[in-house]
Amino acid sequence: MASTDTTPKVTAKSGDDLAGLEAGLDALDAVQTHRTPLREVLTKKALPPVLAIGLVLLVWQVLVAAKVTEPTKLPALSAVWDSLADMWLKGTLIEVVWTSVSRGLFGFLLALAIGTPLGLLVARVTFVRAAIGPILQGLQSLPSVAWVPPAVLWFGLNDAMMYTVILLGAVPSIANGLVSGIDQIPPLYLRAGRTLGATGLLGARHIVMPAALPGYLAGLKQGWAFSWRSLMAAEIIASSPDLGLGLGQLLENGRNNIDLPGVFLAIILILVVGIAIDLLIFSPIERWVLRSRGLLVK
Repeated sequence: MASTDTTPKVTAKSGDDLAGLEAGLDALDAVQTHRTPLREVLTKKALPPVLAIGLVLLVWQVLVAAKVTEPTKLPALSAVWDSLADMWLKGTLIEVVWTSVSRGLFGFLLALAIGTPLGLLVARVTFVRAAIGPILQGLQSLPSVAWVPPAVLWFGLNDAMMYTVILLGAVPSIANGLVSGIDQIPPLYLRAGRTLGATGLLGARHIVMPAALPGYLAGLKQGWAFSWRSLMAAEIIASSPDLGLGLGQLLENGRNNIDLPGVFLAIILILVVGIAIDLLIFSPIERWVLRSRGLLVK
């Protein structure tokens, strides 16, 4: 009886399986770096919010046309547009928006410079965490508008008062976000860093901060939201010619003058600035972080 030797076939089959397994693992490890076409980005990301805004405006116009409510309670879109056009023709629109945006961004940068080292200190030093941690949590839950009266008494009606309110609103959010991010770092990363000599400031720079980046970024986004809301509260309550005309003052002036289209215009501008900052600054940073960690393929 002739014997058949199947060893070469088995070996070849095993080699093919191993090669397929290696190719599959390589595919899993590979991060897709191709960019999404601009048309697809506009369709998937820009079109939905545009349609949502269009729907809101349509409902608004229908309510006005159907006279469901009085013009003194809901102005027509044309009246709001006229207010916008009037500010543009007078040359005050850009100035008003920039007054608030520059204050908000500068105050946020100050909060970033204070909140980041404070968050590192609270997260890494047990005694400091026990002493300051609960205070930071309490400050984060405290409405920032509560700081406006004491800030006015401390500094008067000036920019120092505005920045104080922003800092007291934003610093706790940034610090708590960083603390949360550091708490979620796997202990193995920290031990590996210490083994390689990355301790102290070196470890914070090369190990702790990169590993805590997602939580830190969430804290930054929340910190900006608190900065912007704190600033609007301060501008509405502490209106003064010496402070210049910002969006908060514009809103308060509309209320004092019983100018409802002006009030709605100020609300829309405040909303647009908040959305624009998120889309132009924080969303690209967030996508870069996710893409660098292989969590976003487009």
